[in-house]
This record gives sequence, structure tokens and C-alpha cells, in this order.
Amino acid sequence: MPAKLSVNLNAVALLRNRRDLPWPSVTGLGRAALAAGAHGLTVHPRPDERHTRFSDLPELRALIDDEFPRAEFNVEGYPTEDFLQLVEKHQPDQVTLVPDDPSQPTSDHGWNFVEQQAFLTSIVKRLKKGGFRVSLFSDADPSQVSAARDTGTDRIELYTGPYGGCHSDPERAAKELEKLGKTADAALAAGLAVNAGHDLVVANLPALVRRIPDLAEVSIGHGLTADALEYGMAETTRRFLKACGW
Repeated sequence: MPAKLSVNLNAVALLRNRRDLPWPSVTGLGRAALAAGAHGLTVHPRPDERHTRFSDLPELRALIDDEFPRAEFNVEGYPTEDFLQLVEKHQPDQVTLVPDDPSQPTSDHGWNFVEQQAFLTSIVKRLKKGGFRVSLFSDADPSQVSAARDTGTDRIELYTGPYGGCHSDPERAAKELEKLGKTADAALAAGLAVNAGHDLVVANLPALVRRIPDLAEVSIGHGLTADALEYGMAETTRRFLKACGW
């Protein structure tokens, strides 16, 4: 089965927050993406609410429950106590933990699983006890996979930023793709499912899904939102689904 597509709505929320107005509608564009075939929605509610607001979560949870019950809600963030209580309140289907400093504009690296294994293990245990699927943001580094597995996580999400950054350098892109592929191979062999996300676009998705045919999910926001300005959300979602192999 091709990788499922989760549409990250952070960039939509960031645009909305430039004015004290309700548009563009985060929920409305989430609805358009799901109606066009997206398999889920992703948000990253940072503490300063600079894009996704805490008030968006109940609306998106209700959208999926009421209109698209087969879709999934993925909430990502750094596991502070406030964040953990937020996900426990709004019950996403998947929680993706990222090692972000609150001041970072976007996620730009994965966890050091060897150094942070004890910390992550306790968080993963709490989340899994609550019934959540857990995914941990990961660099393209096969040597870290066994430590990731030992946290008890269900999945890793490969940070594909370095690969996406090679949009004008095919030779470097091929090298970054192979790093991702080898990390995915190690993760799958260790019994972990593999997600991927960051700077993925219609042009670079096909090579990624060919190299990692068992990729479970891609979470895409910035590139997808940029295309939606040109093609509209529904058509853009269909273009990204096609790039994933659907």
C-alpha cells in the first residue's frame, strides 16, 4: 500500500494569524484536503500559538469524528507537561514527538535516541498507556535505530529536510535519499513503522516512496500549502496523493 498522506495545516494557520480574522479557515481547508482524499491532518501547536492555536484542536478533532471518521489526526510537538495534557485532552490518533526548542521556526533535526532514551522511554510509556500511537522524529542515521526501538515507540518519522533541500542538486539528493533509505531499512528490520516529513514536494516524493516502499505515512505542510495557492487545496491534495502512488 502506498504511503498515506497527512496534510499539515501549520502554514495555513500561520497565514490566518497575520490578521485578527477567521480566514483562511484551518478547519475549512482541512475539510477540503480530506474530501479530496487525504488520509489525515497534522498540526504542531507550539506554546506561543504562532500558527496552530490550541482552539484549533477541538474543531479539527470534531471535523474528523463527524465527517471523516476513517481519517487520522496527528499532533506533533515537544513533550512538555502542557503538551502531553493537550494531546490527552484532544485524543489524536498519533502523537509525534519532536526535539524542538519553543523558539524554533520549524523542526530541523531528530532526537538523539542514545542520549535521550531514558527521557523518551518514560514519555512513550505514558502515551501508549493512554492508547496513542507514538512516532519519534528521527535523523537519517541507522546507528540510532536500536535506541529508538528501545524507547517503546511504534514508529519513527524520518526528518527529510536535508533531502528536500537538495531540490537543485540531484547528486546530493541521491546521497541524502540513500541515508533515509538505509535508516528506514534498519527501522523496519527492528520492527518499527516509518513515517517521513519535511520539505517534501510533488517532485521529490516519487523517489522517496520508491526507495522506501513500506513507508507508512508522509506529513506535508509547507510545500503542499505553497502549491495550494496555485492549484487550490483539493487539486493539490490529489497531486500529492498521486506522487505518493495512489
